[in-house]
Amino acid sequence: MKYSFIIPVYNRPDEVDELLGSLLRQTFSDFEVIVVEDGSSLPCKEVVDAYIDKLTIHYFCKENSGPGQTRNYGAERASGEYLIILDSDCILPERYLEEVEVELQEKTADAFGGPDRAHASFTDMQKAINYAMTSFFTTGGIRGGKKKMDKFYPRSFNMGIRSDVYKTLGGFSRMRFGEDIDFSIRIFKGGYVCRLFPEAWVWHKRRTDLKKFFKQVYNSGIARINLYKKYPESLKLVHMLPALFTLGVFALLCLAWLCPMGLFLLLLFSLIICVDSTIQNKSVKIGLLSIVAAFIQLVGYGMGFLYAWWKRCLLGKDEFAAFQKNFYK
Repeated sequence: MKYSFIIPVYNRPDEVDELLGSLLRQTFSDFEVIVVEDGSSLPCKEVVDAYIDKLTIHYFCKENSGPGQTRNYGAERASGEYLIILDSDCILPERYLEEVEVELQEKTADAFGGPDRAHASFTDMQKAINYAMTSFFTTGGIRGGKKKMDKFYPRSFNMGIRSDVYKTLGGFSRMRFGEDIDFSIRIFKGGYVCRLFPEAWVWHKRRTDLKKFFKQVYNSGIARINLYKKYPESLKLVHMLPALFTLGVFALLCLAWLCPMGLFLLLLFSLIICVDSTIQNKSVKIGLLSIVAAFIQLVGYGMGFLYAWWKRCLLGKDEFAAFQKNFYK
């Protein structure tokens, strides 16, 4: 078996159905699918059973331990030469695996990853959030597939790795957030070859509302400081920009009565986001929603980053995450 898809699942049977349907349409067929239920109260076993005669698929159910450990559980039971880690809320274009095969035939890699895109069926809010998470103006394009301010690190929604390398590195750590970046850092530190496959992209669903999106990016900011404490050299300027943006926004708002022209900078940034997103998504509504999503992306991440810096770097507290009990609410 050449490839093993590892799919951790938590209460997402409908999404799993869409993902398995896209795997069924792959033009390259030398693969198996490992679905691991992470203590779900809404299991997807019936969905998986519908594909047993159509795909080489294996279903496992375990107690809840988080996505990283669930991926490790699946990897231990996989037989592929390469493991491909996917989030359950992804959908693959039919040539996805063929594009991976072409890239590996041209130049080998120990690990790889690809970009993500918004599907036409996604809601306007999901498309706006997708823009905020992938735009050069908000993330520097470090999510992959674009001109980047930092080198490419595979993310767990679309990550491939040789199974022997996975086992050598011990798989994902027990970090609740940032565990994929932690794994990517260890891949680089181990001296392995890691590549971006631009055409091996996936459609990746986003949070469906701004409250959930804020929780996600706030924890991402915290995770960056947790990673810094483990790997001080991993912190780059691009990771600090949202915190600087957050401080700048609050400073401009507080001093607006003294220097109203400061608000012009915020309006100019909003206009750039709106115009760029409108052009990309061909929708003025999505462009306007992207302004809100972009500020939540930057300020939410920045607030989490600054709070974690205060708590961990100044007060010396242990690793932590936020919204542990209601992250999905």
